[in-house]
Parts: sequence; structure tokens; C-alpha cells
Amino acid sequence: MAVSGSKNFELDVADYVEEAFERCGLEVRTGYDLKTAKRSLNLMLAEWANRGLNQWTITETSIVTATGVTEYPAGPLIMVVASDAGFEVSETLTGAISGATAKITNIPSSSVSDLEANTLSITIPVGTFVSGETLTGGTSGTSSTLSAAIDFSNTASTIDILSAVITKDSTDLSIDRVSREAFINIPNKTNSGRITQYFLDRQLTPVLKVWPAPNNDTDIIKFNRLTRMDDADIYTNSLDLPFRFYPCLAAGLAYYIAMKRAPNRLQMLKSVYEEEFDRAATEDRDRASFTVVPAINYLRGS
Repeated sequence: MAVSGSKNFELDVADYVEEAFERCGLEVRTGYDLKTAKRSLNLMLAEWANRGLNQWTITETSIVTATGVTEYPAGPLIMVVASDAGFEVSETLTGAISGATAKITNIPSSSVSDLEANTLSITIPVGTFVSGETLTGGTSGTSSTLSAAIDFSNTASTIDILSAVITKDSTDLSIDRVSREAFINIPNKTNSGRITQYFLDRQLTPVLKVWPAPNNDTDIIKFNRLTRMDDADIYTNSLDLPFRFYPCLAAGLAYYIAMKRAPNRLQMLKSVYEEEFDRAATEDRDRASFTVVPAINYLRGS
């Protein structure tokens, strides 16, 4: 018999809700059934972020350093202005209405910039800029108008940073992650040089703090960041996950709904969910060669 030749099976939010209700021995009958199921689905996706590493949510991100700037958003953060002409890297922008401030870390005219015209990469602002207000550079004295409100969603979606390097003269050099305590105990955070350490301050909008302070505007921090999955918004949406996690998501949503609507099936559905998640997470692991080397002292018999 001929096979289908098709490999595009995909469920949308409504399909997952229907499947989950059926596993609970229920039917979707009202609009509230859909609403409560979608809420449970989004809560479960948040729980997945706490369970560990999901390989498909890892994104490689690059940030160009700016001389003397030691704090960067842990993801792309730009502002759109009427004109970027005349602004300088590392200078502080101030909003005429809001009084908010932020430093410029990259501009389109930079030799290492991949920005579109009239956009500026910035640090996380102190205060809230207002769309349409005048921005003035503290060093250049250049002024321009903020064209749109700053979108923090990309940076705020960062859950964690898994690894990082600094690219200098086309060579990637490793940098070490340190704890909050180790970073705060660095005696002089204004020392300049090649970046060797970083600390991720996991605020609502995560901040990447580096040391020493960069001494040029051309080095590039490259890092792999674990990001939040897309929400389940409308019922015709598909979900941001590979097909091997379909059974796990259906089982998990059934368990979440059972907590509210089918307590008699709760333990059985929980067991299925945990089994499905463990199987999917095991398949999603990183694969690499593993080498064991005996210690020199052991070979010497000491």
C-alpha cells in the first residue's frame, strides 16, 4: 500500500483542547471551557520553562560592545528614531518629556552594525521613554524624535544564558559566567580591557553585566540564550514546539484540566504526563562525544 508522503501533521490550540477534554472523559461545550483550557495551556508552557532545557527555544544572539558600557540587555533592544545622523556610540540619550535615559551601544553607521537605518541599539532605559518625544545625545548634542514605543518583548523573553564568547578580531574567546556575589565583589568595575566575565541579572527584563569594561566599539558578545515559548493566543494558532512534543503537550493539558474538572482521573493523567515529558525531554537532550581521561597522579600510582 502507498504511504501518504505527508509529514505535516500539526495540531492547533482548539485541537489540543478537544483532545485534553476527551482524555478527561468530557466534551468542550461552552466558550468558558475553551477559555479555561487556554489559560491552563499557557500556565503549563510557563511550567515547562522551569523544567529545564528545551533545545528548540535556544537562540544565538550577538551584541556589539560599546566603550565603557558594562550593562547590556540580554537580547536585542532597539529604539526607532526619526534620524540617527550625528549620534555617537556610548553617549547617553535623554528624553525631553519623560526624563528617561539610556546609552547607545550600536548605530547603523558602525562598521560592525547590522541595524536598519534610523534605529539605535540601547541599554535598558532608566525610566520610560514616550513615543514622539525629543531625544538628545549627551555628548554629541544631536536631537531626534522617538518614532515608536520601545518593544521589550524580545529581551524580556530571555530565561537564561547557557554559554557566551567574545569575538575580537574575528576570533571567538570564551568568557566565564560568575555569580551575583562574585560580580559584586569585583573591586573596580570600571577597569577596561577584553571582557573575561559576565553575570546575568535575571530581572523582569534581564541584564547582562560584563567585566572588564569594553575598551572598543567593535568586539561582539555572542551568547546562546534560552527563550520563552510563544503563548497560545487564538484557537487557530499552532504552538511553538517540535512534533515529538505533541503527545507530551496533549497529556499535560489533560492533567491540568483534570485538576479542575475530572479529579477522578487526576493520578492516571499525571502519570501519563510525567512519562510523556520524560520521554520527550530525553530525546531533546544535547548529544556530544564524552571522553574520560585518568588523572596523572592515578597513572603514577600515587
